[in-house]
Amino acid sequence: MKIEHLGIAVKSLQEADDLFARLLGKENYKHESVEREGVITSFYNVGDSKIELLEASNPESPISKFIEKRGEGIHHIAFGVDNILDEIERLKGLGFVFISEEPKDGADNKRVVFLHPKCTNGVLVELCQEK
Repeated sequence: MKIEHLGIAVKSLQEADDLFARLLGKENYKHESVEREGVITSFYNVGDSKIELLEASNPESPISKFIEKRGEGIHHIAFGVDNILDEIERLKGLGFVFISEEPKDGADNKRVVFLHPKCTNGVLVELCQEK
């Protein structure tokens, strides 16, 4: 398991891209829309990990609700795993609770699943595996 990326909820992807391009000294490598989740993403490589900026594409999306409730900021931490189904079973066996136990297609060519923050000290944790 490794830190694959940190997800950051933003109100304006354009403004956040401008900020992170200046901060990191490089442009993003990808914009991607995940319509099922109502989000548009922007990815930056940072060493062996990534930063994922997330802007809501509709007012009912989880990112829109997150920003409304908590404001912009860190939304989740994603751990890269070799076998997402094995990790789900392992963590379930240890008592962890998932928002959904079935991996879905996510951004950046990944299969993803989220653990419920109530079992991870209030942090939304994503597991992701390359497709």
